[in-house]
Amino acid sequence: MIASDEKPAEFVEALGKGMAILENFDATHPEMTLSEVARRASLTPAAARRSLITLAALGYVRQSGKRFHLTPKIMTLGSSFYFSAGIDEVLQPELRKLVERFGDASSVASLDGHDVIYIAHYSQQRARRAAAAMGARYPAFATSMGRVLVAAMDEKTREDWLERLQPIALTAKTCTDKGELRRELQRVRSEGYATTVDQLDYGITAIAVPIRDQQGNTIAALNSSGYSGMVTPEKLICERLPELRVTASHIAHQLIRYPVLASVLRG
Repeated sequence: MIASDEKPAEFVEALGKGMAILENFDATHPEMTLSEVARRASLTPAAARRSLITLAALGYVRQSGKRFHLTPKIMTLGSSFYFSAGIDEVLQPELRKLVERFGDASSVASLDGHDVIYIAHYSQQRARRAAAAMGARYPAFATSMGRVLVAAMDEKTREDWLERLQPIALTAKTCTDKGELRRELQRVRSEGYATTVDQLDYGITAIAVPIRDQQGNTIAALNSSGYSGMVTPEKLICERLPELRVTASHIAHQLIRYPVLASVLRG
């Protein structure tokens, strides 16, 4: 939930509570009891019950016994964003071209607090690994795209971000040392790209570059990823980095004709 001092005067508490509930259903919590919903959304049981009844009446939530789960109608919210922003016209074709050329997978993400949110994704991979799909969110510090986005911050904002960060080891290779992360972010800012190996999940090696608006501000990140062991950071830098930069520039140029998408990416 948003802190009280961050809420605008006309903030609608009931709507905020409903959205908090929807955001707490995920792969590890596909269905929950009333008490579980209340605890995860930081709500009182009474408030959670009222919100769940409302969401059920609207068709976004269904109750089975004592447990609640989302319904397919929730997908209409994501599809409305997908088509209204022009993701299918601007981002997906560019990602498809990268995957057709290099194989593996490619994504575009933006920053939301300490997480990255996948705005678009295209993949030919079938193996088991952390799921990358539109709407997926992962800790920014452990991803190539997240590091590109954080590195683009001004120094004070970046230091504040690092101060609030509570890094958790997701694999044995995950960097959780803030000093080391700080040095890596400085390198990323200087060189204009980031690479990661098994930071988020085993088997993921990735490289990312910034997508900048017409003023030169980084508003999103573009990546290409493959299987650790089959690709190395050095190989990605040599073979894919130049094309990633060309694609990022092409996307930035197209955003002139898609102001809604540009606004979405700016956050």
